[in-house]
Amino acid sequence: MYLKIERGLSRHSIDSYSLDIHAFWYFLDRHDMEISPVDCDSDAVQQFIYEEAKIQSAQTQARRISGLRSFFNYLIFENYRTTNPTDLIEAPKLGRKLPDTLSVKEIETLLEEIDLGHPQGHRNRAIIETLYGSGLRVSELTDLTLSNLFFKENLIRVTGKGNKQRLVPMGSYAKKFLNYYLDYYRAHQTVDPKFADIVFLNRNGRQLSRTMIFTIVKDLAKKAQLGKNISPHTFRHSFATHMLENGADLRAIQTLLGHESITTTEVYTHLDTKHLRSVMERFHPRND
Repeated sequence: MYLKIERGLSRHSIDSYSLDIHAFWYFLDRHDMEISPVDCDSDAVQQFIYEEAKIQSAQTQARRISGLRSFFNYLIFENYRTTNPTDLIEAPKLGRKLPDTLSVKEIETLLEEIDLGHPQGHRNRAIIETLYGSGLRVSELTDLTLSNLFFKENLIRVTGKGNKQRLVPMGSYAKKFLNYYLDYYRAHQTVDPKFADIVFLNRNGRQLSRTMIFTIVKDLAKKAQLGKNISPHTFRHSFATHMLENGADLRAIQTLLGHESITTTEVYTHLDTKHLRSVMERFHPRND
């Protein structure tokens, strides 16, 4: 409840934090270390991280430390303890990995592989068009509601990380295929009353899961023979990259993506070396 109400975290983030705490609890239990959260010291946490380093990636180790740090901060917040045993523990240094993107041609190739004759074909086309057309996160897409689609204004109201809302433009292709899906397919589905306001439904009239969106994207990539390991997030990266390449302001892209820090958005300035090279050749005085 603290993570949900006080921190405003998503279900996905709460699940991740819970996994980190369970992993630590399992470590203590496996080693017969009868330590309560109130009495836990940095040595126990350090042993846990050392053992994790043998089997987990640097990214997972860093997340474990972050999850435990948040947990002990909560205990301090509730006056169960006065110190955080993770304060002196350094997380592994993580290099910034450039995200994978698709070219416009690759996206068009992938869209051509969607079978619009299939009962879920138009739904899947609307999903891809919305991911790419508005740069949504997969959780933002699965939680999208009918009451947050504003077709007249060409806007989508999105609830992002920390329950922060933002308005993003609805692309013309996304609008076209959303309308078609809603009017000719979803309107004729038997919908579970609990999910009456959810936009994207499975064949049972219930909310699509994140896993199902991943499966849809992976299957399309395989059919299109793209030769790339893509995910729903790839369309978000492609959205930002193509916007930047076509002259969009970095601050505007930050707002559209719902990034809290401009530093997160700046990664897209390093993506397309061909584009950067052409800009340099065009504008640098020593490139005649």
